[in-house]
Amino acid sequence: MLGSLGIPELLLILVVAMLIFGAGKLPEIGRSLGRGINEFKSAVSNDGEETKELKAKPPVKGDTQGDAPSKDN
Repeated sequence: MLGSLGIPELLLILVVAMLIFGAGKLPEIGRSLGRGINEFKSAVSNDGEETKELKAKPPVKGDTQGDAPSKDN
């Protein structure tokens, strides 16, 4: 279905995106899309190593907001 996209179709999509977002916003949108894809790839390829690491370490006192003393006291 999506494999049949050619150069004319991609150019049409680019022109429509430029009309909607403006030429100045497209690089920013592309960068954030690329970062999101990279973060997703690293999270998927991580296979839960980060969660295992977090479970192994005990929480440090004062890390959560509930442990912090309030200024009102």
